Amino acid sequence: MAAPAPDYDLVLMLDPSATDDRRAKVLDDTRNLVATRGEIIGEEDWGLRAMAYEINHKPESEYHLLQFHADADLLETLGRTLRITDGVVRHRIIKLRPGTQAAPPRPDRPERGDRPERGDRPERGDRPERPSPSAGAARS
Repeated sequence: MAAPAPDYDLVLMLDPSATDDRRAKVLDDTRNLVATRGEIIGEEDWGLRAMAYEINHKPESEYHLLQFHADADLLETLGRTLRITDGVVRHRIIKLRPGTQAAPPRPDRPERGDRPERGDRPERGDRPERPSPSAGAARS
């Protein structure tokens, strides 16, 4: 009896400046490639999010999560295809531990610009001064 194919997460970051048709085609092609040689078990659209750092002078990306069962041949083909596909900023395929459930849908989080300001925090000039670390060392 063959062991079941492992579960994987594919996080796909698409270029928001690419056309809607181009981004939709990349997603459809990725789904079709996985569906023909594996099994899709979950999919989420995380939307447009700010990246931790700019990639190719772009501060944000359109994030998608695709969860699937696959074998090694599909992973190799998928990785090679996504590396050379226009409109893909980055991708990451992560093997899940056996028995890990598919991720539940994520609640919408506020974007960085939507956070409330911290009005209770004093301005830098209003903060009490801290003793410098070298002052304590000089007394010893």
